Amino acid sequence: MPLETLPVVDFSRLNAGGEEASRFRDELRNAMHEVGFLYLAGHGIPQELTDAILNVSRRFFDLPEEQKLAIENVHSPQFRGYTRVGGELTKGAVDWREQIDIGVDRQVVAPGPGVADYWRLEGPNLWPEALPEMREIAAEWMERLSTISLALLRALAVSLGAPEDIFDEAFAARAFPVLKVVRYPGSSNKEPKQGVGSHRDGGVLTLLLVEPGKGGLQVEHQGTWIEAPQVPGSFVVNIGEMLELATNGYLKATLHRVVSPPPGTDRVSLPFFYNPALDARMPQLAVSPEFQTKARGLSVDPTNSPILETYGDNALRYRLRAHPNVVAVHHADLMKG
Repeated sequence: MPLETLPVVDFSRLNAGGEEASRFRDELRNAMHEVGFLYLAGHGIPQELTDAILNVSRRFFDLPEEQKLAIENVHSPQFRGYTRVGGELTKGAVDWREQIDIGVDRQVVAPGPGVADYWRLEGPNLWPEALPEMREIAAEWMERLSTISLALLRALAVSLGAPEDIFDEAFAARAFPVLKVVRYPGSSNKEPKQGVGSHRDGGVLTLLLVEPGKGGLQVEHQGTWIEAPQVPGSFVVNIGEMLELATNGYLKATLHRVVSPPPGTDRVSLPFFYNPALDARMPQLAVSPEFQTKARGLSVDPTNSPILETYGDNALRYRLRAHPNVVAVHHADLMKG
């Protein structure tokens, strides 16, 4: 039967150990197999930190346009910084949102013979001068969500009969998480605009925080769209294509989209994408036979390119497709031929 809402799992049960932890792992695995999305409660993130990151996000979008454009992503070969409304595409169609992209601050990797193109994605962030506190708040947010994400991956591995640390090598040294701080302005007419078009996430795990009381996210399940509004004290968590690849389709990367809010309103959300190192190849899980027989193979829709085994190849391909303005300034050589 079609679902009416996403399943809910309580992360605090994992830390309880014993039978409670075992039941949590089973519920996590089943939700990610059957739906690919869930609400994660009991995650332990302090409310003060949640309030702080939502507050600084709001204050960023309230800045004068020239201050936001001072850190526009055309100034970043790493696709970091601000994207104006209409500046990103999904499947070639315009996404009706503005956002700032934040990654891990690292040194630029110099190009040269034998250096993969995806290393162009490593480098510094761009920060608004008017909000110096944004850097520290975002860094703490990303660190805490990275810890939760790795715990979820380890729980999934155990639940599938694989070693608990099977994902650690891909994430331990140079994980490549990305935080987007997004504002969806209200549609300017009666027909809702595409906030974000229908897509599957290309990474491993996504943890999403939305302002209280806001909807717009829709998740596909058995041919229908489920509304997934914000539930207080929880994250929306979903599987990305790289984790589907690692389990031969047992875990499900699910189509989802965001519909613009009504005229006169807006919506701020913070999707956090937990991804491995750019040069990592996701391990193929030797899952227990009882689960392997239910693996569906990859569920990539026909309009998407195949999933590439090295994460950086997928990440770069997505960026090149989504931000042609940055490509024109910094990466035109990759589009020749």
